[in-house]
Amino acid sequence: MTEQIRPRVKYVIGPDGSPLTIADLPPRDTKRWVIRRKAEVVAAVRGGLLSLEEACSRYTLTVEEFLSWQQSIDRHGLAGLRTTQLQKYREP
Repeated sequence: MTEQIRPRVKYVIGPDGSPLTIADLPPRDTKRWVIRRKAEVVAAVRGGLLSLEEACSRYTLTVEEFLSWQQSIDRHGLAGLRTTQLQKYREP
């Protein structure tokens, strides 16, 4: 059985509207996840620059953590990624 592999893209449009390449992504050893960095990783996965598995491995994230970032962006925009506002956006 053959697996369908998506072709790797050279760049995607980042959260600020500028081109985002692998070189522009946050460093692998990132410990402080600010809104911009989270949004860049989500944009990279959505655009095909990284697979979900690559992103989780590269940044030592769980799939659930990444998916929560993605869901926060979908529901509340970039402000949903603000950790200090997390309680405000959580489901009751």
